[in-house]
Amino acid sequence: MNTLMNIGEAASAAGVSAKMIRHYEQIGLLPAAERSEAGYRLYGEREVSVLRFVRQSRRLGFSVAQVAELIGLWSDSRRSSREVKAVAQRHLADLEDKRREIEQMMDGLSELVAACHGNDQPHCAILDTLSRGSPAQHQPRHKPQITKPRGPADVPGQGSASHIDLMAWMRSVQAHHGAH
Repeated sequence: MNTLMNIGEAASAAGVSAKMIRHYEQIGLLPAAERSEAGYRLYGEREVSVLRFVRQSRRLGFSVAQVAELIGLWSDSRRSSREVKAVAQRHLADLEDKRREIEQMMDGLSELVAACHGNDQPHCAILDTLSRGSPAQHQPRHKPQITKPRGPADVPGQGSASHIDLMAWMRSVQAHHGAH
């Protein structure tokens, strides 16, 4: 017998939020739920199992596309473990690349922090390095007011262009810093 649960019960059973369940349905990671006569979403044990699978995959940092690929392999009884391993190996290689990039950012940032005196004087080696190549007369006259972005960066586990840009910028700072 397949006991049906409402979204809150399914979320609790799977260890995810109701909001994430709706998101996974919206992007196609989870099929659209059955509906009660009153229009409420209903989930069975199969959907809860898929949600647990998604949660555990996301904890390991798999992207939504990779999770979808893994669910497809999980549902294919004719799959080979070689295919599954290949997905995991690609993800591991991506994580190694990211780790190296983070280490490079940390090394560069550590150098900047060490170069700053951190006293009451206005001169700061961090700002000097960050503004390198920008004439002093082009210094901003405002303090930015950041608004919350809406898009892929809001989805847990999804990268953002600013993160990628920051890594590229840090590599250029390190290359420039190493040239001096």
